[in-house]
Amino acid sequence: MEEKSGPVFKGEDKKAMQSIRISKAIWPILIGVVVVGYLFWKQFDINEFRKISWTTGAFIAIGLSIFFMMCKHLSYALRLYILSEKEFSFLKCIQLIFIWEFSSAIAPTAVGGSAVALFALAQEKLSAGRTTVIVIYTAILDSYFFVITLPILFLIFGPEMVRPGMTALDYTTVAGSALLTAYFFKTAYSTLFLYGLFFSPQKIKFLLGFMTSLPLLKRWRKKAIKLGNDIILASQEIKGRSWKFHLGAIVTTCFAWIFRFLILVALILGIIGGLERGWYVVLELYARVQTMFMVIMFSPSPGGSGIIEGVFGGFLSDYIPVGVSLIIALLWRIISYYFYLFSGVIIVPNWLNKIIRDRNKEHKIQPSE
Repeated sequence: MEEKSGPVFKGEDKKAMQSIRISKAIWPILIGVVVVGYLFWKQFDINEFRKISWTTGAFIAIGLSIFFMMCKHLSYALRLYILSEKEFSFLKCIQLIFIWEFSSAIAPTAVGGSAVALFALAQEKLSAGRTTVIVIYTAILDSYFFVITLPILFLIFGPEMVRPGMTALDYTTVAGSALLTAYFFKTAYSTLFLYGLFFSPQKIKFLLGFMTSLPLLKRWRKKAIKLGNDIILASQEIKGRSWKFHLGAIVTTCFAWIFRFLILVALILGIIGGLERGWYVVLELYARVQTMFMVIMFSPSPGGSGIIEGVFGGFLSDYIPVGVSLIIALLWRIISYYFYLFSGVIIVPNWLNKIIRDRNKEHKIQPSE
């Protein structure tokens, strides 16, 4: 008898493993450093920087941003706890959100960490149906948060919530066209998933198969068919869930995104100032930050690295002097983005090692030929 050492991970699992290699964290860091360095060289104004009062209030704002980041993480963990129907402990959900956020941080913003999320949940012995429900339903919830709230914010604040001085929202400006395109795309695919999950998954599978039978889209046919099957599986799993299940998922999604945006709002108002103008400016700044997120959501770089730092000053130029915008951007990215890169370097290898040890224990010993 001898133990045969075969591959522990195969197919999609192997791709997911490769996508969360720690070495991939180097690229977003390098991209961000290069862009920030260039922008500091071109834009940094020492006189504007000296105007910042690093008072107790500024450090309280930094602490408040860290608190909001923790609240965001716990909101996502609570959502996972609800969607897994308490099959995971809350502490396990906190760990899994670290892995999910790390994978999102090293993947292009437009791609996100869904593949790794499927892989991670599967390794925790969650059923295939429940796993696909969590990944597809969270994608729908996250998308509809933007689809529903952005028009409401637009009705309140008008075109200036997109860019300072903007008088109309149309395709004549870069920001306007980027926002409208992103909004249309997000509405289309989230509605497609919503219809498939709750109404007719078979029709969505047929539609995906038909679309990818066209010559230009044939290369994605295999993935589209798999997605159709996943939607059918998730639809069967989610039927009969109580209103408390859905309400809990919706509320935690809203809190998670609101806390994500408040991280930056607290930094800007605490360091630069503006609270003396009243709560309207807080809400107006919140609307601008959420709009900025929508525009950069389809960034091709890992975690939006480089793109976010580059457009940050333009979106918020009426709140932050251009000469110091990079200081705020850097603090924000350290708290909300680089934190997950560095914590992932510690958490992900330990988690993967545990998964590999468990897989090796289950690996059968076969007789030699």
